[in-house]
Amino acid sequence: MGYFGVQFCGSSIPVGAGSALSALAVAFGEEKGPGSWDRALYMDEAGFTNVILVAYWKSPTQFQAWFERWATGWTRDGVAGISAGTFTEIVRPSVERFETLFSSDLTEGVARVSAGLSNPVREHGYWGGARDRMAISQTDTLLPSSVLKVVTTGRHQRVIAHDNLCLIRSGQDWRATEGAERRLYLDEVEPVLRAGMDFLRDLGLSVGCFVNRYMTVLDDAGELTEKRFGMSWWRSLTALERWAECHPTHLAIFAAAMRYLTTMGAAAKLRLYHEVTVATAEQQSFDYYNCHPKTGLLRAMPATE
Repeated sequence: MGYFGVQFCGSSIPVGAGSALSALAVAFGEEKGPGSWDRALYMDEAGFTNVILVAYWKSPTQFQAWFERWATGWTRDGVAGISAGTFTEIVRPSVERFETLFSSDLTEGVARVSAGLSNPVREHGYWGGARDRMAISQTDTLLPSSVLKVVTTGRHQRVIAHDNLCLIRSGQDWRATEGAERRLYLDEVEPVLRAGMDFLRDLGLSVGCFVNRYMTVLDDAGELTEKRFGMSWWRSLTALERWAECHPTHLAIFAAAMRYLTTMGAAAKLRLYHEVTVATAEQQSFDYYNCHPKTGLLRAMPATE
């Protein structure tokens, strides 16, 4: 799973950054490129615009071969120009270290490179279900080890991860909704969801969330779509579970979603999904070039003079 980002001030993407993203999209179509990828946009807490290409490979070996040929320079001089920053957040989880779940048969994310969907699962509808859907949880508590560290060389910064860092991508697709259902989602559910995403973006460190991005998916022409997803890195799966089960911001999201689903019942056309990954330190890499100091996992670094 590769997150390739560019970061810049303002709403107009710099020429160099736009060219870099276009070249990367072309490279995705080369031999051993990803089986699926998305383009998404969000405004971070420092006021910078971030455009991220999110890509999925079936095989870490195929990814590495592609990456070494096409993307090793993504976080180096000259890729996006001096007015933009670039970053990569890469995770190579073994199958037993991630799970994904859908409210319909429309797939997103990692499921798009799978052979298909399973039958409905029993491990659903209760706090802790995500952990139970991961095979590794049968033999591992998935507790974090050590702390994050950063190595800085000029304008390049590499974050050294600890074991069992947790990644979640949780998405909403309301393209098929109409009339009363659309109004119910956009007026009563989405604002509560956004408030929770903003809390994690701005104050997430207090609950173990290193960084949160509430992103809007872009179409092939770069236009906003009616699809969003929250994407966040957590110190541990335990921290994510505690926020989901106990924190007022998530309880408000859960309550709004239950009112929505109770009202709409089986007629609901809103599509929901998520994927959760808990990776070892060796399965992760984080590189940032010319980015502001609160970008991604840099946000979790202690302040220095």
